[in-house]
Amino acid sequence: MRTTISLSDRLDRQVRREAATRGMSVSAFIARTLDDALKRPEGTTVPPFRLVTVRSRPRLDFDLDRTRVLEVEEDAVRFGHG
Repeated sequence: MRTTISLSDRLDRQVRREAATRGMSVSAFIARTLDDALKRPEGTTVPPFRLVTVRSRPRLDFDLDRTRVLEVEEDAVRFGHG
């Protein structure tokens, strides 16, 4: 089917250049590009981020400048070392 479309000069140059780069006619390039665009699911969005917090008492018995010590302690509890 023959269809006429209007493109800006910039878009026309870009389409022609891309079609030539891919070794395609302008018509084939536009048809494939539109086909690909229409196959994409509409409205795919990332689900909103939800922050889950836990109430607990803060630990005040460690140095915030040496947080690796806390990680080692947690590993020792979790894996039974130390």
